[in-house]
Amino acid sequence: MYGFATRRSLLPALQQPQWNSEEALSAVRAELGERDPLASCSGHRRLQNRLTEVADGKGFVLQAGDCAEVFSDSGPDRITAKAAQLEDLAQLFESIAEIPAVRIGRLAGQYAKPRSEPMETLADGRTLPVYRGDAVNGTEPTVEGRAADPKRLLTAYEHALATLRVLDDQAGGLCPYTSHEALLLDYEEPLTRACACHGRLYASSAPYVWIGDRTRQPGGAHIAWAASIANPVGVKVGKSADHGEIAEIVDRLTAGRPAGRLSLIVRMGADAIGHQLPQLVERFGNRVIWVCDPMHGNTTKRVTGEKSRLVPAILEEIEKFVRILFAAGLRPGGLHLEVTPAAVDECVDFPSELCSPAVRFRSACDPRLNIAQAQQVVGLTAKLMAVG
Repeated sequence: MYGFATRRSLLPALQQPQWNSEEALSAVRAELGERDPLASCSGHRRLQNRLTEVADGKGFVLQAGDCAEVFSDSGPDRITAKAAQLEDLAQLFESIAEIPAVRIGRLAGQYAKPRSEPMETLADGRTLPVYRGDAVNGTEPTVEGRAADPKRLLTAYEHALATLRVLDDQAGGLCPYTSHEALLLDYEEPLTRACACHGRLYASSAPYVWIGDRTRQPGGAHIAWAASIANPVGVKVGKSADHGEIAEIVDRLTAGRPAGRLSLIVRMGADAIGHQLPQLVERFGNRVIWVCDPMHGNTTKRVTGEKSRLVPAILEEIEKFVRILFAAGLRPGGLHLEVTPAAVDECVDFPSELCSPAVRFRSACDPRLNIAQAQQVVGLTAKLMAVG
């Protein structure tokens, strides 16, 4: 029996679905507790060793992949294309910066998304629960389709397992460490395991997980769970972050842990990072790995309503991030991107493009960089790191 932590946390947990059946949820959690681990304890230890090197200035994290993985886009060819894109970006970075890149994919688990509102009003006036990712509900605009079905957690496990098998079959560097936002505690808790080697708990859903900006309450269930596991973890930090709360989180997640255990993934936006980040950097210094997420703080909308992101704003945030870290005598530690190998126009290169609808918007949630845009972003980052 593999199960551990099949009980639900009693601490407050934000952004959790209102499942349509508590009885079905209990059965699903019990079944997940019996399933084989998706990631081994040795896998997260290997990654921790790499991240300790990053913390020592001997590497750089390149974390990239889908905003939200969808079950229908997880065939072998698509998984191979996503892994190949990450590898191409890592090789581009290494060729310019001459710094080893730690490849971490948003793969095999990014099936859930936090949302700003629990409901949405459609164009026809109907109000439905918002789409929260394929692990929770569907995109189809019906009451049945938007119901939060706990059985989807088992489907998410199966797709994650299939994705990992595809990655394991690849050769020549197409096997990144996998990661996702640890949002759904009804998925993460039953998949928590005790390592047979040293008895410590670890997340078997992925070698690396992060806690989002909306769920990082110091007294909440997400941070408590992150503190209980041995995996390296990230915490997203937006522009409205309370520095006292971040201090509590850093203390809790780094105490007695190796260097590089915690990454602060900064997502402040090009306009705010210049006056928000320096205070955090001064306070926490080299206790964490500093990672730039230049996507989420720069989300805007087209006049037709679709979300978009301006590539120039993304580049501006990266430049400011790198400059602030170097000015403080610290090494920028990584880049966290939402990208796709598909030919999409979800992010735009010029503000004038926001005046027309997207022709190829394929994301299930937020806009992603296409191949050329991702290369531009990674290429600039590499040049900045080389100069620094």
